Amino acid sequence: MAIEIVEKYGRGLIDRSTLDEPVWNIEKIRAGKKATWDYIDGCMIMAFLELYKVSGDEKYLKFSDEYIGYRVEEDGTIRGYDKDELNLDNINEGKNLFTLYDLTGKEKYAKATKTIYSQILEMPRTKEGNFWHKNIYPHQVWLDGLYMAQPFYMEYEKRFNDKKNYNDIYAQFFNVEKNMRDSETGLYYHAYDSERKMFWADSETGLSKNFWLRSLGWFSMALLDTLIIADAGTPDYEHLAKMYKDLIDAMLKYQSPEGMWYQVPNFPGREKNYLETSGSAIMAFCLMKGARLGYLPKEYSAYGVKAFNGICDKYLTTVDGEMSLGGICLMAGLGPDDKKWRDGTYEYYMTEPIVKDDAKGTGPFLFAYAEMCRIEG
Repeated sequence: MAIEIVEKYGRGLIDRSTLDEPVWNIEKIRAGKKATWDYIDGCMIMAFLELYKVSGDEKYLKFSDEYIGYRVEEDGTIRGYDKDELNLDNINEGKNLFTLYDLTGKEKYAKATKTIYSQILEMPRTKEGNFWHKNIYPHQVWLDGLYMAQPFYMEYEKRFNDKKNYNDIYAQFFNVEKNMRDSETGLYYHAYDSERKMFWADSETGLSKNFWLRSLGWFSMALLDTLIIADAGTPDYEHLAKMYKDLIDAMLKYQSPEGMWYQVPNFPGREKNYLETSGSAIMAFCLMKGARLGYLPKEYSAYGVKAFNGICDKYLTTVDGEMSLGGICLMAGLGPDDKKWRDGTYEYYMTEPIVKDDAKGTGPFLFAYAEMCRIEG
């Protein structure tokens, strides 16, 4: 079974990486740059910490502590992190600070959460009250951004701010439901321009043109992670839980016979559309973990197992003794004005590079593997 070789794959990623040049950040590799502080590396470290939790293998914890610790100073400042970018993506790596603080007791990690939280306090907002995705994307909400920011925001509030802003977090999710959910399919559009000025946005609704698999996956995980952190008795919790279940049910309508989902999930079989690894892995994880923790019916776990095995069968390969995971969309976005080709059309989503072993795919794949371990163990 493919699960037997995944452990070797995960350990190999560590063996081939350094603290400055991780092999999984394909965007930095292609640009000839060293790692800084970004959501891509954050996703990978989260995956290693999940593997540590299920395996007890100290190698994963040791590397994660070294990797994040290399960037976090004793006073909580973070090398390579620029708060003034006002970029939600930069919050994602901060989720590891909570976990590493719990596992190591190092105070610098707790201090660094305050560094990240200071960005949340300064984020500009849409007229509805949602964070802009980035300062360079004014008045825009992207599904990706809910995953990058809201679980961190919720955890900080719970640990360090007496839950004072729970209502703000819930409201940002509910605004997305109101403005970005398609009532016919139950899916959510990739992005929303509250000012309806961007070239990719519908002039009446402000919505982008299509559903993108990975953004739907990130949003599913944003919902699940936030539910896990929040207190079940708080007002609006059940509403958030229903949003999660409803989205999963909508996504299951588009799961392929192979177990995966397509890059643009509501057009299976359309020319150039392909079964994509990163979004499929996120959905596998959300299905298995959501079922394990009771947010979904137990039988939903089988759909996640099917997705994981489908990825392994189609994209996990071994060449000259080295394993590789393919089928990963490198990136996709909307705009800005100097990138008119990022227009949200179906054709656009088919043009972005498909790569191997990028953390946006390998991280979620290892998340899903950790859930497989829990099922089998």
